[in-house]
Amino acid sequence: MKKRVLDLRDENPLLDIAAYARKGRLPTPAERLHISLTVHRAPEVMVKVSGGARTLSGVERHLAYIGRNGELSLGIDANGKAAGKGFERGVVRDWNLDVDALQNHTRNSAPPRKSPKLVHNIIFSMPPGTSPSAVWKAVRKLALNEWALQHRYAMALHTDHDHPHVHVVLKAVSERGVRLNIRKATLRAWRSQFAANLRQLSVDANATERAVRRQSRAPILDGIFRANLRGQSSHMSRRRAAPRVSHVANSESAEEIAGERKLLATRNDVTTGWRKMAAILAESGDSHGADDIRRFEAHMQPVKTEARLTNEHAFGSPQSTRERGEPN
Repeated sequence: MKKRVLDLRDENPLLDIAAYARKGRLPTPAERLHISLTVHRAPEVMVKVSGGARTLSGVERHLAYIGRNGELSLGIDANGKAAGKGFERGVVRDWNLDVDALQNHTRNSAPPRKSPKLVHNIIFSMPPGTSPSAVWKAVRKLALNEWALQHRYAMALHTDHDHPHVHVVLKAVSERGVRLNIRKATLRAWRSQFAANLRQLSVDANATERAVRRQSRAPILDGIFRANLRGQSSHMSRRRAAPRVSHVANSESAEEIAGERKLLATRNDVTTGWRKMAAILAESGDSHGADDIRRFEAHMQPVKTEARLTNEHAFGSPQSTRERGEPN
């Protein structure tokens, strides 16, 4: 399974520590705040597109799911609400999704191809212990800022898991007929805004890429992760059942080797940036800030691909990257 790896040389991360350090100057107050939140490991916000429905029945099923079949009240747009058995059909009618579905069918009648999404399904989440009310208010403020009078949306707060989270169903086509395409930059902007809204509510929250903080591998997909927790993941079962990958030269696939090298290159960029920033702060007299960065950088997790981690979980830890003579 191909995983996305953020290469800081090609993309603009939320916390571009390498670029900050290259400037060779003291960070701005906003940059200082971002650095401080990161090195002190403030809770990270999560914003994730969990899919989206392409059919009217698919929209209704997801609305019913997040509304617990009418038991929960959903926030609709700025001030509306929806609840009660069968509420989802009223939302679909009110949003004129039948018109969008008909237009999609007409456009894609020949040649046949996958219909565009009628809605996007998005999750905004925080770690356990975060105030559910604060999470709701932060997402509501983001929704008003991003989508009010443009895209129809419905929101539901779930607190039946340890981590409070808000499900958002967002109509893909605006009231002016403009389709919203959610790109990486869109998600980065939403994460940054979500975290800022939480901080305004006195909740510690941060938004950075994994590569810039302690983690260096892409996460396992939700479905695989949840199935693995239940012991029902066919993907992880196949991984564990496969012969053990020998950790010697030429034993791994070309894709895994290339992925690990990219992870290492990104980690080197991040490490260099953190060390230069520590030096800049130390030279300015901010010894505490410099020490915080050095402690943070010293405890960053080692770089590992999913394949290597799977092998370690199944068979025990192999030689480290440094022991194998690869660049660090």
